[in-house]
Amino acid sequence: MSNKKYHERTRAQESSNAIERMYITMRHLFNRGFYKPMGISGETLRQSLLLLRPEIYGSIGEEKAELEGLLYVIDRLPIGIEECTFINLTSDEGYSNSHFKAIIPEKRRRNCYRIDEEQMNIEITRGRSEIYDILTHITFLFIESHKISNRVLIDESGSTTRDWKKLEAAVLTKGKLTQTEREIAITHTANILGRTFNELRTVYSDFAIPSQPERLLHLVYWLGKLAIEEQVNNNKRTVTFSPVLRERLGHHIHGEIWADQIKDVLFKNNLLERPIHIISANMHSVMNTLYAPSALKTDTLKKDIYSVYESLSKKENNDLRNKVTKEALQSGMIYIEDSSGTKIDVQIFDTCKLDVSKLDIQINESKLKSEKPVIVVMDYAFGEQAYETIDELLKPYKAKGKKILLNVDSVSIMGKAGILEGGKGDIMIPSAHIFEGTADNYPFKNELSKADLEGQGIDVYEGAMITVLGTSLQNKDILKFFFNSTWSVIGLEMEGAHYQKAIQAASKVRGSISPNVKVRYAYYASDNPLETGATLASGGLGTTGVKPTYLITRKIIEQIFN
Repeated sequence: MSNKKYHERTRAQESSNAIERMYITMRHLFNRGFYKPMGISGETLRQSLLLLRPEIYGSIGEEKAELEGLLYVIDRLPIGIEECTFINLTSDEGYSNSHFKAIIPEKRRRNCYRIDEEQMNIEITRGRSEIYDILTHITFLFIESHKISNRVLIDESGSTTRDWKKLEAAVLTKGKLTQTEREIAITHTANILGRTFNELRTVYSDFAIPSQPERLLHLVYWLGKLAIEEQVNNNKRTVTFSPVLRERLGHHIHGEIWADQIKDVLFKNNLLERPIHIISANMHSVMNTLYAPSALKTDTLKKDIYSVYESLSKKENNDLRNKVTKEALQSGMIYIEDSSGTKIDVQIFDTCKLDVSKLDIQINESKLKSEKPVIVVMDYAFGEQAYETIDELLKPYKAKGKKILLNVDSVSIMGKAGILEGGKGDIMIPSAHIFEGTADNYPFKNELSKADLEGQGIDVYEGAMITVLGTSLQNKDILKFFFNSTWSVIGLEMEGAHYQKAIQAASKVRGSISPNVKVRYAYYASDNPLETGATLASGGLGTTGVKPTYLITRKIIEQIFN
């Protein structure tokens, strides 16, 4: 074995060990009930993250501050968390019925509550993956905050540099900053962060929110201020886990309420014993595929259907979307807004009420009339939550002392994933899911194949995929190892193995659904973590995601209808 190959392998092994250590440490800290991220109790977590240097956190291991990673993290944490010394992870403990206003992060569906100036509560209703997600983001945030304090502290007494004093003055200004004042503040902040004026000016507007146009300055100031407090006065920031959360975690409490509600609706509408097709996707692509042709008759006749889907995905076209939703609700769609805490909304489609003559996809009308399939679309689950929700959904329904087995014909999963060969917007068709950090692997017969989706101007890859513990726990060395090893992994995502584990348990072990249940998995690429500048932190897909999303959706529906 060449020395270079051996070195690559050991770097991948080091990274793999770091992930395992983080995973074990987080479980240990959770059981303990609290820890101080920048104290001795948080040391293993910090060291492992710095050893791992995940792609998403860019220059975390360097002296300069990481800007793209900071934006990625701050979009997934509640506004104001940088000001808090106490971060409390709780279960759903009734804050929604109080005077506290829920703060929902831009890119994560979770309720957070600012209890007072010092404390932020984050509600965990989506399982362990959510805890890992939050803890890794907080660790990143606090490591970055100490980079700031190390650059501005002159001595142990708490004396600070001129740059810091100027930033403080700008942040504490009551009025709106003029362009001159803003640019002066950016100059001092760039010095503090070890970045250029231009780098800061380029990302400045990305950080801004309507209530806080100068949010980047605010973030840097508060992160630095609390880090100075830690270093000078030993006033350490603390993360706690509420007793109720520790008691409830892993008991499928929210998943069971969620699944029961869906089965109640199916039962009341006499749909429970018809063939059921479950699709895990977003809340628009199935609805638009089934109803856009009839709701937007004039638009769809004139244009290519994919440009219609693109119009529907644009924020400003609310009227168009409302037209389709209205048509859907009048023609067989039932919408269930989540009230269980899973944050997973559901749509049920009764195909008997669908005007099939208006559809622009291939269908077998006689099959549709005789079988009368029901489609249940659930919004995306998050990591381990995929197991909890599907596991509960596939259990029999209890009505009037009787157990009714669900007639589940197929389970289709469409999602976003990181790709290791190819780029944003390409499609991946898995043949197996490998669960990271374990010897668990889940091979299956995928009803979708490469041939089904080729020839549409989008690259399609087929092979094994890895289910990771968290998107922020990956680096190039590990991914290269998976890509180049005999596993020949084509991509990574967070839910596949959990879904398949639940489906196999229900069909092969418990016998609560047919052993011949069909499964379909397809993912479109949100990023390529092996390409510099193409990680999730580099921004969203924009309209690039529209065509692959609908290509997969249309193929899933075609297979159900034929």
